[in-house]
Amino acid sequence: MRRVSLILAAAFALLCATAAMTFAAGKPLTFGLLLVGPYNDKGYSQAQYEGGKYVEAHLPGSKMLYLDKLNPADRPGVTIPQVVDDLAAKGATLIFAGSDDMKDGIREAATQHPELTFVHISGDDVLTGKAPKNLGNLFSKMEYAKMMAGFSAAMTTKTGKIGFLGPLINDETRRLADAAFLGARHAWVDVRGKKPEDLTFKVSWIGFWFNIPGVTSDPNQLAGSFFDQGFDVVISGIDTPEALTVAAARRSAGADVHALPYDYKDACQGAPEACLGVPYFNWGPPFLTIAKAVTDGTYKPAFTWLSPDFAALNDPDKSPVGFLPGKGLSAEAKKALDAFVADLGSGKVNLYAGPLEYQDGSVFLTAGHTATDKELWFCPQLLRGMEGASASK
Repeated sequence: MRRVSLILAAAFALLCATAAMTFAAGKPLTFGLLLVGPYNDKGYSQAQYEGGKYVEAHLPGSKMLYLDKLNPADRPGVTIPQVVDDLAAKGATLIFAGSDDMKDGIREAATQHPELTFVHISGDDVLTGKAPKNLGNLFSKMEYAKMMAGFSAAMTTKTGKIGFLGPLINDETRRLADAAFLGARHAWVDVRGKKPEDLTFKVSWIGFWFNIPGVTSDPNQLAGSFFDQGFDVVISGIDTPEALTVAAARRSAGADVHALPYDYKDACQGAPEACLGVPYFNWGPPFLTIAKAVTDGTYKPAFTWLSPDFAALNDPDKSPVGFLPGKGLSAEAKKALDAFVADLGSGKVNLYAGPLEYQDGSVFLTAGHTATDKELWFCPQLLRGMEGASASK
């Protein structure tokens, strides 16, 4: 029996060594990352870029090829299929497309390159049935971190007036603005005990994910306009930190105002005293999961919408979204926020339980009904109680 055990052990060791040699002999993963804005924008694109660097650090031999500022203003005439052709020629076998705006282009590129694997971030082609077989979708449920942003804003405001600086208008951006409003209303009414009609929550849109002079509205001006009108907290929904910069300037002039930037974990560092916190994407873990699956041949394109890890919200190796409280958040508000996060995680608080109505009075959720992912994903309007446009004019 001892001889048999030794033979089996030797065989197992040989098998493991062979498998290791096979993996080592395999071609290391080269992946492409398409960024809508600058890779160092201290916002949405930088969060994705650092997610790619996380893959390089955790998947031996992997290499990222990226192209940033991939938008019509910065790279007029450059198409997604053209960029993918170039990445494929350089050896990329996995392509991450970082923005909803890339939907049509990345679908076309995936059709042209059936030998490659594509992941569209924020898209829904798998959900709608438009995706080629080699195209998957990935996003994270930022809605919950936006609820935390709204909650923090409503725990802090002295005027009861909260502004939301929005990018362009689509299902995603309406959904996130709605989530911030729900978090704010919960704090205002259920925690602070104030009347819902005394809370003003207004959304102003700039027209794109970030400022393009001469094309979008100036986010600096819109943020300043909020403060001029008596709003004392502005929540940012755009890719870059102008709202926080303006809040910091107003504080330097003596105003008691705050802001919450978006997307990037370290965004508060630009103006810590003005910052109540930042809801951010942590792309490293989901990117790594997909990269490993592509490497070992097990990735199956799907519509993947990841929930936060409420018990490890700011763990860089776990939760795909987080909320990092800022220096401007009071100890009392921070304590209430911690309780709110725990209640969201346990299910004690569910802000997506009906009844809820859209801005025009139509029903979003009936009493006793909890929204499904599909009902949340396709979001046609802002919610009742919010000010601002639900659609582009």
